[in-house]
Amino acid sequence: MRKLLNRFSLVFVLVFSCAACASSNAPEWLREASRITVPKYPAETRGVVLLDEQTTTVNASGEVRTLYRRAVRILSTSGRELAMAQAYFDNETKISHFKAWSIPAQGAEYEVKDKDGVEVTPFSGLLYEDTRLKMIRIPVAEPGSVVGYEYEQRNRPNLFQETWRFQETLPVLKARFVLELPTGWEFETYWVNHAKQEATVAGTRYTWEMTDVPAVKEEWGMPAFRAIAQRMGISYFASSGTREKSHGSWHDVGSWAWQLTADRRQATPEMQQKARALVAGKTSTIEKIRALAGFAQHDIRYVAIEIGIGGYQPHMAPAIFSNRYGDCKDKATLMGTMLHEVGIESYNVLAQTDRGVIAPAFPSAASFNHMILAIKLPADEALSAEPLYSVVQHPKLGRLLIFDPTSELTPVGFLPSYTQGNFGLLITEKDGELIDFPLQPPSGNRLSRTANLSLSAAGMLSGEVKEVRTGGNAVQYRGELLAMPAPQRMKKMESFLGEFLTGFTLKDYQVENLEDYDKDLIVHYKFEANNYAKQMGALLLIRPRVFGSKMEGTIDLKERKYAFELGAPTLQTDEFNIAMPAGFTVDELPTPTKVSSPGASYKSEIKMDGNVLSYRREYTLNQVSVPLEGLKELNSTYRQISADERNSAVFKRSAQ
Repeated sequence: MRKLLNRFSLVFVLVFSCAACASSNAPEWLREASRITVPKYPAETRGVVLLDEQTTTVNASGEVRTLYRRAVRILSTSGRELAMAQAYFDNETKISHFKAWSIPAQGAEYEVKDKDGVEVTPFSGLLYEDTRLKMIRIPVAEPGSVVGYEYEQRNRPNLFQETWRFQETLPVLKARFVLELPTGWEFETYWVNHAKQEATVAGTRYTWEMTDVPAVKEEWGMPAFRAIAQRMGISYFASSGTREKSHGSWHDVGSWAWQLTADRRQATPEMQQKARALVAGKTSTIEKIRALAGFAQHDIRYVAIEIGIGGYQPHMAPAIFSNRYGDCKDKATLMGTMLHEVGIESYNVLAQTDRGVIAPAFPSAASFNHMILAIKLPADEALSAEPLYSVVQHPKLGRLLIFDPTSELTPVGFLPSYTQGNFGLLITEKDGELIDFPLQPPSGNRLSRTANLSLSAAGMLSGEVKEVRTGGNAVQYRGELLAMPAPQRMKKMESFLGEFLTGFTLKDYQVENLEDYDKDLIVHYKFEANNYAKQMGALLLIRPRVFGSKMEGTIDLKERKYAFELGAPTLQTDEFNIAMPAGFTVDELPTPTKVSSPGASYKSEIKMDGNVLSYRREYTLNQVSVPLEGLKELNSTYRQISADERNSAVFKRSAQ
């Protein structure tokens, strides 16, 4: 499924031979916008949107065209990058005209025409994709200049739906959305992160307008942009006749998606043979699912051919199987087909890789950028002894195992972090239903570190460490290791130790189960660190927490507007056992820490067991997000964690 710029990097070099015409006549709408008095903004503000206008016109035959106009005043030198006009298009959404202008604070106006722009491919990771990006660099982009552009485009005819995104990362003085419908057509609006506004009506022309829309302020740990930005969705349809292209409910979206996928799951004899061979000797449903999941995850490369409706519709299963490549919807379709051949039913599920983007009140296929599977588990079969965190209980279909075949390193029974606590659209025959994806407990996503160390009389710390990772912790670290040559893995560990130790040597480094994705990822290493203990006369200072930080950082609450994202629930434990050298006795041990707040809890303890200094701690994240009102407490928790990590135990030399 098509992934936009949040999933792939847009890397390009633009070489313009801009034949901009000085003393050209800018359109009156742009001149009018340039006369708007701009409020005073903070010095770091790059620019302000004077006008952002979209006019969508629908004719009686259902053809849709959009005229888009935009004017921006550049406020600082960093705002020069705003002097770029751009529009996405493909074979079904061609641009009929595209022009841009610049009105400097002083001097002549400039015009740039369509022929002066360039076209690039904006996506990567695809075998072939017909989406293109048209760009025009607007000249004389100095502070004080007003730059603007307009283009007209034929909309994709697959859906009668629009999204008006009137809030962005710049302040917007005026945003306008105009919808012109044929006589007898109707519409429904859906407002996200904003109160409903009524349109101004003139015949069959409907206009919505927003003024003085604040910018979305970039904040550390904030939710995804589309989860917090204000927008209006609108579906329109003829009052009589078919509504196949109009989505007024999740049922409509599901029915539309089902029609695109219903005939894709066809198996050839070769596919049937392969499916049966993969599950040969497997007795339980879960074992069979794991066998077919491994094939879809690792034997089918992630590559896509997306042309027109192919951005939404999977390829035929036999083609995916024979080519051995496909995108997320292809992988889900192929795996679902092969599951069916061994007696296991499944359903495609539309998903979103950013949490919070799907608004339950706004049924829209455009809310999704991913596809996964819901696999039906037999009601009369006991589940495996190993935990299956991704199972949901459906009131009609029974137990469903949610699985993402695209996430190559995520085992069956687990979910990628972006899926947890999110929504998905379950697609059944001519129907669609929004379902909740389960949030895994912290125990399903663990990092456990145990270190048995010894301290020499000279202050050298040495010993061995074992780290065990499960769930998302294993997926992330395993992915990092697999992406680099073996020699670099040891350097990665050295880099980690270097954050906490000086004068150290990594003596050994071993990894277990690196390519056995269904098992815990285990790392063993040994090290020596000179001068770890600090001597102050007769006293010896030791930091019991040797390495590893749970401190996320202090969140700046001044003028903060948004919640703080924690990622996924996790349980992380550290145990450091340090054998002390002879001739020292404990003088003072740090006070144990125990603290909790919305989303996070932490506790530590330290004691002497014979001559061994033993430090244990446990860090738990139990939510994916902390609301604004809980961030003061979260900050307090992080400060106490930081203090505990810096604490030292004090020993004194025994009397001779």
